Amino acid sequence: MLNFLIGSGRCGSTLLYEVLARHSQVGFISNLDERLPFAPNFIRRLGSRLYRCTPGDFPAKRVRPCEGQRVLSKEVSPLVVDSFRDLMAADVTPWLAQGMRRFFEERAVAEGVEHYLHKFTGWPRALFLHEIFPEARFVHIVRDGRAVANSWLQMTWWRGHLGHSGWHFGPLPEVYRQEWEDAGRSMVHLAGIGWKTLMDAFTFARRSIPSHLWMEVRYEDLIADPRKQIDVILEFLGLPWTADFERRFARYTFSVSRTDAFRRNLTPDQLALLNRSLADHLHAFGYSA
Repeated sequence: MLNFLIGSGRCGSTLLYEVLARHSQVGFISNLDERLPFAPNFIRRLGSRLYRCTPGDFPAKRVRPCEGQRVLSKEVSPLVVDSFRDLMAADVTPWLAQGMRRFFEERAVAEGVEHYLHKFTGWPRALFLHEIFPEARFVHIVRDGRAVANSWLQMTWWRGHLGHSGWHFGPLPEVYRQEWEDAGRSMVHLAGIGWKTLMDAFTFARRSIPSHLWMEVRYEDLIADPRKQIDVILEFLGLPWTADFERRFARYTFSVSRTDAFRRNLTPDQLALLNRSLADHLHAFGYSA
């Protein structure tokens, strides 16, 4: 069974991915596969075993789960990892579908697992993936849009400084473009609009995919009660909470210290601008503006 963890990026998806990948029944792409895309299958098995067996935080620095953007681009298509808009069911061609199935099925067989988990951040791609893998389940991790915008602004890969003509998400919808222009074309505001644009795509995908295949979890809830949230996620994915997983889960410390860092890192005026811009989207996901 192939399942997907999806989120905007800088939303807590890496933490959740790394925790779930500790489960002995879960296969995943490791950075060994990313760095050695044409290595024999034992390298793929080695990556997951090293990650699960090395104690403490050591594996996160050396061997860890990853999105496999480079290897997906090489073995399938860059369209899958670097599209200017969300991918839809109509974007699936027989050639792409075959390549995607082969990519994940070969890795699941190589690792000897029935459950394979992959993370995508940015556009959800959920309708595209659902067309190819109709039984796949999706776990969407959501984070407060102000926190996401604040974090994006600090990333070296963030291209928002180029404006919406050169950033990650293609042309802005006219209503958002006008909103940004009218408010003075703030970089902070553009990052917030980027989050809003992605949440529109996630909301559309959620409404279009059967409800039993979609789960939403907020990063703040995960941090506040990780055992409860992980237990619910494992059940949704059809995975048991085993004694082996319990030992690995116990290695993690879930800190709430960064959940409201945006309040310290943004000025009052910048925060007020984001509150106005994101209010409806924040309320839709249970946040107070």
